[in-house]
Amino acid sequence: MNIIPYRARQFWFALHAKPLTSQQKTTTNRRLTPAQMALFTRMQTGEQRHSIRVLETLQKEGQTNPDLLVAALLHDIGKIRYPLRLWERVFVVLGKKFFPQRSQVWGQNPPRGLARAFVVAEQHPTWGAELAQEAGTTPRAVSLIRRHQEKISAEHIHSREDHLLEVLQAADNLH
Repeated sequence: MNIIPYRARQFWFALHAKPLTSQQKTTTNRRLTPAQMALFTRMQTGEQRHSIRVLETLQKEGQTNPDLLVAALLHDIGKIRYPLRLWERVFVVLGKKFFPQRSQVWGQNPPRGLARAFVVAEQHPTWGAELAQEAGTTPRAVSLIRRHQEKISAEHIHSREDHLLEVLQAADNLH
């Protein structure tokens, strides 16, 4: 994947994010329980739209696994703990590009100051899994949320969950 057009498209979508359409709200309400929906509505508009695009991609591919589709909508839910401004997102992308190891170290700090954005980028899968579990989400969907940034390669896919994770990551990486 060519990272520059991908990131430019992400930036554009985040900058011009519009509220969900009534059809998107209906789709989301059908997939999520009221407790999950309460979490989803706390996400920033751009993150909601990103999650919807991931869901739509999976559905176009013929994916029907309910855990996968719920994980598509909730995979970034951990970001509600410390919402990031657009410039902070750009800061993280640049930091990961030019200082990948340092960015991981910064991501282990308390969420304060300039490190805050890196902490959110690094820790949101764990936070999201905790929030999803508290909302009554199934164990497999919780695991997919927790693992959605985990490095996984085709030769290391050993279970049905690993396959679902690979599919989720592929759809997430398109958006």
